[in-house]
Amino acid sequence: MSRTSPKPGEIYLEFTPIGAMVRVSAVDAATGVEVTIAGPKNTPRAQLERTVVAKLKYVLNKQAKG
Repeated sequence: MSRTSPKPGEIYLEFTPIGAMVRVSAVDAATGVEVTIAGPKNTPRAQLERTVVAKLKYVLNKQAKG
């Protein structure tokens, strides 16, 4: 099985329901940096995605600046 390196900006998302909440994790494929948020289950999926991706970008920018 051949494995290609991740594309720049590639992000993996994972949604895990926990009771009335959903835990959303985002992982930057290139660096392995992971962030997590939690929100109510009835929150639109797109909103949860935007929020966790924004948090991941914030953390990556903060790490890049030192």
